[in-house]
Formats: sequence, structure tokens, C-alpha cells
Amino acid sequence: MVHLFPGQGDFPVAPLLRAATEHKGVRAAADEVFTAVDAVAAERGLRPPGPWLFGPEPPRGRDLARAEPGLLQLCLYGACLTAHRALVLRHGEPRAVLGVSFGEIPALAAAGVYDLGDGARIALDLAAVQSVCPGGLTLLACGEHAGQALIRAAGGGAVVACVNHDAEIVVSGSPAHLAAVQEVAAAARVRAVRLPLPFAAHHPDLSAQAERFAAAVRRYPRHASRRPVHSAVAGRAYRADDDLALRLADCLIRPAHLPQAVRQVAAARPAALYEAGTGGSLARSVRAVLGRTAPQVHAPLADEAFPW
Repeated sequence: MVHLFPGQGDFPVAPLLRAATEHKGVRAAADEVFTAVDAVAAERGLRPPGPWLFGPEPPRGRDLARAEPGLLQLCLYGACLTAHRALVLRHGEPRAVLGVSFGEIPALAAAGVYDLGDGARIALDLAAVQSVCPGGLTLLACGEHAGQALIRAAGGGAVVACVNHDAEIVVSGSPAHLAAVQEVAAAARVRAVRLPLPFAAHHPDLSAQAERFAAAVRRYPRHASRRPVHSAVAGRAYRADDDLALRLADCLIRPAHLPQAVRQVAAARPAALYEAGTGGSLARSVRAVLGRTAPQVHAPLADEAFPW
């Protein structure tokens, strides 16, 4: 089995709350993970997200987007590791993990490279950096080459940030550049959806922010990985001699190419792939990439019928 950790663009809250309410294993995993996450939040002077998420009036996605900086990233980190640990309880340890964009943070924690608390601290360090990453992200229903053509027709400035599969990409840039790309896309009848994230990523103009984030990550001890960690940004599994601070910072300045990473993971013939997140976009992208050769691909939190 392989666990897949999505980036920040697909984070519905309701599936996590439903699964934690209906399934004891998910709730046990959530209690374990958010105990550590809440302690880090308190350490940094933030509202502990666990009581808010699982309380009588839980936030919606837009509430998290408007919350104090860091809570969105902490909640996503905790949700991903809740899904991972609940899957381990149900199906055993995965053979490998794959991180897409900043899904690499929980992926590395799931592999034991960073402990649970330090992973949460890295997520908060990321939030601090992203608060000074102006711009945003837009999903386009087209392939990479068509997307590059749309960007050129819009006058440049934006870049391809993520390639999800042959018919879906994400572009990154300033609000003005994204508006221009969306206008050109509308004229070309290409679906464009602005993602509800108030920052850019995977853009070469963010090199100063990447250096700041790498310096923050270097403060935390790194442990030997218990399993291979594949990166959609690096395009390969990490090695013991990789500078992980720089590799994580690459998610701010380099594109993520999911098809390449997924095909590498699939080459080992896993029995199943599980999305360790609350949505199902990553699982759909994996199915689109692998087609008929795909093993079983599940998005457990998003699937109400998943047999926990």
C-alpha cells in the first residue's frame, strides 16, 4: 500500500468530522494526532484547532481560510495524519508515501523523518512564510502545454505550478496575472477555478521566502525514514543525503509534477493507493494518470462507504 498526501488546495472539513463521528478508529487517530497538534498551537500562542474542529460548532473551509495565520495549515496537517494513522490501524503500515506540494510535511512525519510535533511546527513555519507570498492559484482544465500557451496569451507573469494529469493543471501568480489567465481561458472555453488560498506557491519569484523557510526547517532534528518518501516536486524518492530543508523549500519555487511521481510509485506494483486527506481530488488525478493500469485507488475520508 502507498499513502498519498495532497497539497493545500483540496481541504473540505466535513468528511473528517463525519468519519471521526462514525468510526472509532478515525476518532482514536484524530485524538492522538490533535493532542500533539494542539500542544504546538498553544506553544505558539494560537487557538488549539482540535476543540474547534471537533466541537459543537466546527468551522467550514472558508472559516479556516479567514482564521488566524497558521490554523489552516495546522488543521490540514492534522487531518492528513489522522487519515494516515486511521488507515494504519485498519490496513497496516504503507510500503511508501507520496507528498504533493506541502503534503510533503505530513508525508515526512508519516515516515518518521520528523516527529509529530516538529511536523506541526514546520507547518506553522510554512504559514508564516506563506503570509508574505503574495498572489494565488488557479485550476485550469487543460494540459501543461495548453496552459503554457494560455499564460503566454495572457502576457506572462503566471507559471504552471502543478501538473495533476494530462487535462488538469494549477497556475500560480499575482491576482492580476491570474485574472488575465482566467480571461484568456474563458475565451478559449477552458474551465478556470480560482482556489480559495490567499497565497502563491511553486513560483520562482518566491526565492527569498524559500530561503527563509529552509532556514526554519533546519532547526528541527531529522530521523531515519521508515519508508520511502516520494516527492512530486523532486520527481523522485528522497535519499538519505538529501537536504530536506531545501527540498521542502523547493515547493515554494518549483513545480509539482504528479504524473511522474505517481508512475514511479506504481512501478512497484502496490496493491492499493490511499489518499490521506479529506478530499478526493488527488485520488481522481491518480486514476487519470494510471488509467487501466491503476491499482485500487481510494479516498477513504471522502468516501462515506469506505469500510473503516
